[in-house]
Amino acid sequence: MSPSRLILFGVVAIVAVFGLIQLIPSGITHPSARREPAWDSPRTRQLAEAACFDCHSNQTRTFWYEKVAPVSWWIGHHVSEGRHALNLSGWDPANNRGGGRAARTVRNGSMPPNYYTWFGLHSDAKLSAADREALAAGLEKTLGDRKSTR
Repeated sequence: MSPSRLILFGVVAIVAVFGLIQLIPSGITHPSARREPAWDSPRTRQLAEAACFDCHSNQTRTFWYEKVAPVSWWIGHHVSEGRHALNLSGWDPANNRGGGRAARTVRNGSMPPNYYTWFGLHSDAKLSAADREALAAGLEKTLGDRKSTR
């Protein structure tokens, strides 16, 4: 087989595989919001919506490229983990772990993760120090300040 035919065959194979993987579901679902916590203030909800809801609620916003495999698989897994840790749309006071853990992750800068705002994407989630502290304090008030046992 000639080098040019080999390259053509390789390109066609890559395009075919890329097309086929688009048929594999991403796993991102958008169930209806059942119940949110009783927010301590509209500001806390506004900050949480900007910085937390895409991964920690049923109101996930996605860009077009986040629907293309394999990126969609990574986003789907990330959202599933986020909702499992804390789902602000499926709030169940009986299973409340308290806001202490959520507040700590906001204060220490691990939430929202820094890659979430790379390249100006999700720029509304980039929190100033004052907004970070306001969100953390609001989460403690809204969710309670119990320490997580997990």
